[in-house]
Formats: sequence, structure tokens, C-alpha cells
Amino acid sequence: MIAVAVTAALAFAGFAATYLNGLRLAQRQERLARVNRQLSDFYGPLFALTEANARTFAAFMERHARPGGVSPFGDEAAPPTDEELADWRLWVTTVFLPVLRETRDLVVGRADLLRESEMPSLLLELCAHTAGYEITVARWARGDFSEHLSLVAFPSAELAAYARRGFGELKREQARLLGGSAAVSS
Repeated sequence: MIAVAVTAALAFAGFAATYLNGLRLAQRQERLARVNRQLSDFYGPLFALTEANARTFAAFMERHARPGGVSPFGDEAAPPTDEELADWRLWVTTVFLPVLRETRDLVVGRADLLRESEMPSLLLELCAHTAGYEITVARWARGDFSEHLSLVAFPSAELAAYARRGFGELKREQARLLGGSAAVSS
């Protein structure tokens, strides 16, 4: 009788261990699948778009900044010239606004992949900044050039840091889940 009880207990323990191990592996696979989706469908594109936008804006500033690296919009002593404003409108409509729209659409369309439980305020600021440029560009299309900036400031540094941090942390978690080194560079 004791032998039967020990055998049954060992069988149950084996079954429980197998079940718990399978459950742990399934949860790990589900977490890896989510991390992969977060990287491929949100944080990877967000990182690429913010980096491209920052580098393009730096190229614009390198080419169009006033002496001392001052933006034509940051020189209170001398407002932007008509030529500077025309160049700005060209860059906004052909380079900056398309990237802003794509980034906003990514945030709105893939919010389910956020790591946070609530929408970060800087992503809401990004959406508002983009909307502010939409109205500015619509005015330009009507020939009204009285405004040249968005109504809402662009959270440039914060957005770049958020995208870089999110991408880097998820790449490290992906490596850990795959059994590799957690020292993946970002």
C-alpha cells in the first residue's frame, strides 16, 4: 500500500513538474512573441523615424542656420527672411511633416504595443505637434504665410530618449528570452 502511494505521489509530482515547466515555457514564448511585435511594429520603427528626423533636422540646421548655429526662428534680433521662410516651408512639407505623420500614425495605430499602461504624455505632445503643423500647412496651401511653426512644441530630446530607451530595453529582454547575452547594445 505504501509503495502504491509513493508511486502515485511521484507520478503526480512528475505530472505537476511537467505541467508547470510547460506553462513556464508557454509564458516565455508568449512574452517573446510580444517583445518581437513591440520591436518590429512599434519601438523599432519609432526609433528609426526619430533618428531619421533628428539627423535630417541637423542637416537642415547645418545648411540653413545663421552664424553661430542659430535657427532663423531663434534670432529675435532679425526675423526670418522671405527666402528662409520659403526654404522652411519646403522642408516642412516634403521632409519633416511626412515623417511626423508617419510617427503619429505609428503611435495611434500601435498603441497596444506600448510598454506603459497609459499613453506617455510626450507621445500625446508628438500627436499635438503634428496636428499643429497640419493646420499651418493647410494655411500655406491657401497662401497664408503668417505662421510657420506648429502650435505645440516638438518634444525632440524626450522623444529621441524614449525611443532609444524603449528599443534598447526590449532588445536586451529579447536576448534574455532567447537565452543569449543581456548585454545587447542599443
